[in-house]
Amino acid sequence: MMTTEEWFKEWEGNRRLTRKVIETFPEKELFEFSIGGMRTFAQLVGELIQLAVEGTQQLATGQAFPFTAEHRAYGNTKVELLASWDKATGQIRTNWAVIAPERLREPFKMYEMFDFLAWENMEYIYENEIHHRAQGYVYLRALGIEPPVFYDRS
Repeated sequence: MMTTEEWFKEWEGNRRLTRKVIETFPEKELFEFSIGGMRTFAQLVGELIQLAVEGTQQLATGQAFPFTAEHRAYGNTKVELLASWDKATGQIRTNWAVIAPERLREPFKMYEMFDFLAWENMEYIYENEIHHRAQGYVYLRALGIEPPVFYDRS
């Protein structure tokens, strides 16, 4: 298997790919386009930012807090949304740096409701990002835009 440092580097690679997807969207469609009643990609990105920052913060501090599904504004332009993404990346790195590897094997009730081992909660955040990034790929293809190659995490 991999170390927690290797796992985190893999997550960072996925975050770089998600950032490329954000960059690929035209400004208007990033905030307005959806298919079948799904949220816009900007709204999905907001969820990814919230879960990653708050999830790692809760794990780093050992303090769970209630989940709020209220709409949080992470920017009204692509530039602002990307700045929020980059700020979140820094916050995640800071949080991750203080999480002891053995902590990931302990039970942790993230948001006072996801009662799993800590690594399972982190896996949920990771997989949720992949899921929503895939929605972004579908949106881009529906718009006639070639998305970034899925394996380029540089």
